[in-house]
Amino acid sequence: MQLLLLASEGSSQLVEAFKHNPTFMVLNLCCSAVVLTIVVERFAFQLSRYRVNSKEFFAQIKKLVAAGNIDRAIKLCEASDYPILQLVKAGLTHSNKDEAEIDAALSEKLSELKPQAEKRVGALWSLANIATLIGLLGTVSGLIATFNAIAAPGLTQSDKQRLLSNGIAEAMYNTALGLGIAVFCMITHIILHTRAKAIQHDLESIMERTFNLLTIQTKRGQY
Repeated sequence: MQLLLLASEGSSQLVEAFKHNPTFMVLNLCCSAVVLTIVVERFAFQLSRYRVNSKEFFAQIKKLVAAGNIDRAIKLCEASDYPILQLVKAGLTHSNKDEAEIDAALSEKLSELKPQAEKRVGALWSLANIATLIGLLGTVSGLIATFNAIAAPGLTQSDKQRLLSNGIAEAMYNTALGLGIAVFCMITHIILHTRAKAIQHDLESIMERTFNLLTIQTKRGQY
């Protein structure tokens, strides 16, 4: 019962704090909306655009190239616009060129695809700092307003205690909201950044394997 009373009192203080000075809380809520949008979009992008099993796909490409079916291999890459397929296609379309041109085509496509994996992920770190600072501004603003209100003449001791309690609650809610958003940003940044690095490493590996496959096939065709 006592816990319910404490929870109810805490909720009323939160509502009172929001009504008294909602500016910084609203700013942090807007910041959290931006964060959630980025996180959802990035997870959806990474999970949907890189769901190709690169080993199985490359094994199919290798069989087709070994059999001399370059056109069929290109059509297989054109079945979807997944980044891995685009990278392999860039090499296949230059398979009749020399090693330098194949490498240039693959490198150019890789430089185009790699940044997409980590796009907007770095913004989460900046948003974590912004949310923390907004929370601290709300804390300082709440404390200043509280002390100014307490210093006003004609207040009873009970009024001063109530103002002090509400003011400290407002300050702490601002701090907690800012820190909560910052922690969420940092955790999701670590996860998304790690996934992006793994994706980029996979793309680099596919590029090297495609280059080796095509250059070896070209040399075999010369003999």
